[in-house]
Amino acid sequence: MTLLMDTQHRHDSAPTAPVIRVSGLTMTYGTRRVLDGIDLEIGMREKIAILGPNGAGKSTLVETLEGIRRPSSGEVTVLGEVPSTAPEAWKSRIGIVLQSWRDHGTWRVIDILRYVAAGHRTVGRDDLRDPAEMLAAVGLADRSRQLIRTLSGGQRRRLDVACALISRPDVLFLDEPTTGFDPSARRSFHELMDSIAETTTIIWATHDLSEAQRMCDRILVLDGGAIVADGSPDDLRAAMAGRTTVTWRDGEGRHSREVDDPRALLAALSADPSAVDVEVRRGTLEDAYLAIVARAEASDQSEQKEAS
Repeated sequence: MTLLMDTQHRHDSAPTAPVIRVSGLTMTYGTRRVLDGIDLEIGMREKIAILGPNGAGKSTLVETLEGIRRPSSGEVTVLGEVPSTAPEAWKSRIGIVLQSWRDHGTWRVIDILRYVAAGHRTVGRDDLRDPAEMLAAVGLADRSRQLIRTLSGGQRRRLDVACALISRPDVLFLDEPTTGFDPSARRSFHELMDSIAETTTIIWATHDLSEAQRMCDRILVLDGGAIVADGSPDDLRAAMAGRTTVTWRDGEGRHSREVDDPRALLAALSADPSAVDVEVRRGTLEDAYLAIVARAEASDQSEQKEAS
């Protein structure tokens, strides 16, 4: 896969202030509040993962930032524009990789990229990536004349990524982008994202905790339509699952102890000849995520009881 080292390109109007500002955002469907008072700022070149259980509001938040949905209340700006009413020129500055993209199955792979590029040119963009370059970047150079309907699921996802990146977007939205990727394609996709990270803000909605930890420098956890945690992977892990579990076996049986700092315990066990099979397990991002969601749900239940 060819990497896209895009250091020469920046839109002249790219803001120095946060590229995304959200204040008091709510979204209500009937009587159900899907987003509940979201406040958020995202800076240039940040790589952010949005995590949360099903129904937490992840897709609704991302679609609001993309301009697909109009909020019930609150303020949202992306690159200085209100997404739901932004002009076509603004849309050319964002890239969107959806969970499923419209299917032009009877088109050739190269044709869909030329079509997307032509759309960007109608709003005055003349700095687009070359379609052939994009196909090489996503590992589809040898599929350029193939019909889209003959591609595998993972290959179609890579084509979606190529379409999103051809305009050199300032902000890239990814919704479960590696669904259907085999391990090799996933690794190549991660390398591609690394290669554009110096010039692009990346918003990554995913259920894959290992992917979030590998690819993002900031993680938002949503639950019940609200942000219940916001920090780096290390911060979340330290705050919610920072304790270390040490297990060992001696003449009295198997033992397990949770400690904040295992060094003293490990030194004592090292000096005890009866202590064998010593194992150390540090808290993971998954531990932190599960703890955060559980705490948020317990808080909601407590508030509901107090209100009843």
